[in-house]
Amino acid sequence: MFSFSMAFAIPFTLFAIFPDWMKNLPKSGGWLNSVKVVLGFLELALALKFLSTADQVYHWKILDREVFLALWIAIFSGMALYLLGKIRLPHDSEIKAIGVPRLVITLLTFSFIIYLIPGLFGAPLKLLAGFLPPMSTQDFNLRGSVGENSTSANATLCEAPNNPASLSFPHEIQGYFELKQALACARKQNKPVFIDFTGHGCVNCRKMEERIWAEPAVLSRLKNDFVMVALYIDEKTELPASEWYTSAYDGKVKKTIGNQNADLQITRYQNNAQPFYIILDPTKEEVLVSPIAYETDVNKFIYFLDQGINTYKAKSASLGLAAK
Repeated sequence: MFSFSMAFAIPFTLFAIFPDWMKNLPKSGGWLNSVKVVLGFLELALALKFLSTADQVYHWKILDREVFLALWIAIFSGMALYLLGKIRLPHDSEIKAIGVPRLVITLLTFSFIIYLIPGLFGAPLKLLAGFLPPMSTQDFNLRGSVGENSTSANATLCEAPNNPASLSFPHEIQGYFELKQALACARKQNKPVFIDFTGHGCVNCRKMEERIWAEPAVLSRLKNDFVMVALYIDEKTELPASEWYTSAYDGKVKKTIGNQNADLQITRYQNNAQPFYIILDPTKEEVLVSPIAYETDVNKFIYFLDQGINTYKAKSASLGLAAK
């Protein structure tokens, strides 16, 4: 919504601050129609982002990553051809020559299209992290087929996770989607639990996964030094009636996986933002280090992980256990 509002608000704001600019504007005509058409292309591309979020939350599986990218490539190709005058719409004036601003925008658009194309084959496209559907929706991943991240294989889980097929981890990480199951496994393996409060529609969660988690030093720690659990706060899967409960926080009955995960985050950890990362002692269910949220500095995130690992090892040593 911010992008939509900015597209309309910026021109009015600038003309309000600099009213003399109005005098320098050319009369309405073909140029104004071109502006409207270009904004239309941009809004169409942004609309797909909102549709993609709903697609992820409700698991329609309409806009997988490569479908989304193909549509964006088609939209921006149409925009570039329109700017070159190869496509004409009603009310457009004939383009006799392409001006410098129009040419620059066209070149930038073609550059963006070229950047998008490798994403069809599994390239991460980190500049667009959070805006594209997650990599787990990619049907064909050339990077994965040649052994991506093969140097940091996942530690074995204690048992298969109890989860809907719609839930998954990025980067071939193995983990759980239910806290009780993760805690039980962590006690068996004598490892701390890494809780990831996340969401299907969480832009910053995807940015963290694609920009920070993908770093080899981070990924190796997540795969081997923790029992991972992802708690989706917007998962719509309804639980059996026997598992429903009334929240002490808001007095509402929590029927879905997402509602119960969100209630857990609010009531136990006094936070309702995502992403939110917690490193937990599985025995006493105590928080080992201060939780962190959206953190774009990979070194700070590694420090957070190492601090949790070392704190858990120190506690285990004091109890006569050997942390794995």
